[in-house]
Amino acid sequence: MNLNSIPAFQDNYIWVLNNHEGRCLIVDPGDAKPVLDAIAEHQWQPEAILLTHHHQDHVGGVKELREYFPKIVVYGPAETQDKGTTQVVKDGDSVFILGHEFSVFATPGHTLGHICYFSHPYLFCGDTLFSGGCGRLFEGTASQMYQSLKKISELPDDTLVCSAHEYTLSNIKFALSILPHDTFINEYFRKVNELRAKNQITLPVTLQNERRNNIFLRTEDIDLIKEINKETILQHPEDRFAWLRAKKDRF
Repeated sequence: MNLNSIPAFQDNYIWVLNNHEGRCLIVDPGDAKPVLDAIAEHQWQPEAILLTHHHQDHVGGVKELREYFPKIVVYGPAETQDKGTTQVVKDGDSVFILGHEFSVFATPGHTLGHICYFSHPYLFCGDTLFSGGCGRLFEGTASQMYQSLKKISELPDDTLVCSAHEYTLSNIKFALSILPHDTFINEYFRKVNELRAKNQITLPVTLQNERRNNIFLRTEDIDLIKEINKETILQHPEDRFAWLRAKKDRF
């Protein structure tokens, strides 16, 4: 399988997985035009669309893509039923596309019905996990998002995190504001800075990379706890996550 990223809007990525025959699946097509352009350029044959949640920048292109490809199957959570989904999927479901099994698991937080799709090594996580960060809590609670990230963190080290936005640089700047002397984060900041200076994509990243550099996955890390303790004593990792998320919202 080949993984492709299609830039859309200001900082979105629409992911496409294709096999050697050119059959493909499309993830979170917020805009149809760049997808249709890529399909024409690569001679892809779309078979399925995966939707992670209902926000317009993730579903806005579905209607037009279905007009061009009426047989395409659109998988999505219940919250996307009015966005063009043809088959509702939920936590614990599996879908079979292009000969591969994709596990569906619920990751509420950014929205209440947000889901992720995993077929080793590919994780399509929408707006739940970003490189160096996580999604804003528009509908869910900090506790829900903490549990969602915990689920993701249990996947294998070599999982390829295919987030839907290019937020890495700002996320790592925030991480450095909390842990300015962290060796891993400083090294990653240099790498990300170089890529963005050349206008290059920072995704996908391995989950192993995220466990090192993403402070939202490090709420039980002793160095992070020490830094948080300078401002407030929080006994539970869930509370430390909520504190970090609130701080990032104001960053």
